[in-house]
Amino acid sequence: MRLALAEARRAAQAGEVPVGAVVLDPAGAVIAAAGNAREAAHDPTAHAEILALRTAAREHADWRLSGCTLVVTLEPCTMCAGAAVLSRVARVVYGATDEKAGAAGSLWDVLRDRRLNHRPEVVLGVLADECAAVLSDFFATRR
Repeated sequence: MRLALAEARRAAQAGEVPVGAVVLDPAGAVIAAAGNAREAAHDPTAHAEILALRTAAREHADWRLSGCTLVVTLEPCTMCAGAAVLSRVARVVYGATDEKAGAAGSLWDVLRDRRLNHRPEVVLGVLADECAAVLSDFFATRR
């Protein structure tokens, strides 16, 4: 999560909403890391999770990231939760909850929806206060 936080801080410095994500291979080695890049890429799908999963799939040489872990500073939205399910990651670890758009239990629960063919393990609240503070600090300077 510390590496994901570093990615979030880098995103904030670039004027992006500070969300960071990391993908770990089954042995726990980092195979991808990214921060939000929607503004820079002019791409509504350039969320940290999507960018990290894309890079991980290339590094892993397979779109199936079985056994991998997605670590993210903010609870994934529906798009990112769907991508986690589709990529077959074994677990999703996140820090701060997102009461407005979270899809890992807050607003929706895409990751544990029994109707889907894959349900990753969900670990929530890892360094939650620190993850939330990065977001709060960013938006406090914008208001």
